[in-house]
Amino acid sequence: MIIAILIGYIIGFTSIYFFGEYGWAVFVAVPFFLGFVPTAIIGLRENIPINRSLKIGFTALGAFCLTTLVLAVEGIICIIMASPLMAVSTMVGALVGNWLIKRNRQRSQKLYSIILLPILLLAMDLSTNSSSHLEVKTSIEIAAPVGNVWANVVSFGEIAEQPTGWLFKTGIAYPTHATIDGRGVGAVRYCHFTTGSFVEPITIWDKPNRLAFRVEDQPTPMRELNPFWDVHPPHLDGYFQSKKGEFRLSATPHGTTILEGTTWYNIHIHPVQYWDVWSKFILHKIHYRVLEHIKTSSEENLKG
Repeated sequence: MIIAILIGYIIGFTSIYFFGEYGWAVFVAVPFFLGFVPTAIIGLRENIPINRSLKIGFTALGAFCLTTLVLAVEGIICIIMASPLMAVSTMVGALVGNWLIKRNRQRSQKLYSIILLPILLLAMDLSTNSSSHLEVKTSIEIAAPVGNVWANVVSFGEIAEQPTGWLFKTGIAYPTHATIDGRGVGAVRYCHFTTGSFVEPITIWDKPNRLAFRVEDQPTPMRELNPFWDVHPPHLDGYFQSKKGEFRLSATPHGTTILEGTTWYNIHIHPVQYWDVWSKFILHKIHYRVLEHIKTSSEENLKG
């Protein structure tokens, strides 16, 4: 098991700190070897059933994750997010190890070809283009006319309500208020989060229908939780980038307003399809926090 953990660290550190890649090599190759290596080593000495191979693999995965916390390599939230992907990879590694050992017990040298796996997966990480913009869109209906809503979109005061869901209690950043310096195209909007501020120069000022901006600077997306140390893993810096955003306001025949918020972003963590599920889930929660506050403020102002 110790050998498997050391191999995992070698692959992970090479991918992250030498090539700057969080991806297939980290989230697939590392847990695959955590399942494969202990099964192969023990299987060369004795015949082990599949269920024991799986138990050995998941024990190695748990030990590896614990060491990343103790050594201040990673935080709890990233481990939780990655755990489904890593669990599947560990299971596959244990099953492959069990199968190969039973077929090649007398020719174990043929198992060495498996070392090509992290090289191939790292090559996939390096060759995959993650520069295309992803998009998440959230909308809400507000019982107030467009003009009233617009003022609260441009800037809004402190969101007094503390998040009640579990998500923002994990350290993921959430918005607190927004301010703006100037008016019209070229003005700079600041959306303040618990970890810092998004700097958002205005690119479209179509009062009261559309407000669009690009993201010039952004804070870290979260504060990683670690029961032993304060940690700041590399994936907090630049691996998720918000690129631009906009609000669209549409009047309805009933005198209400449909407010739609959109964020365009990049993820430089592979597989993008997996991590985008988490990203969209989190961004929808962030959008709703802002939109609900704008809704409440706009409707209260109308009553007043």
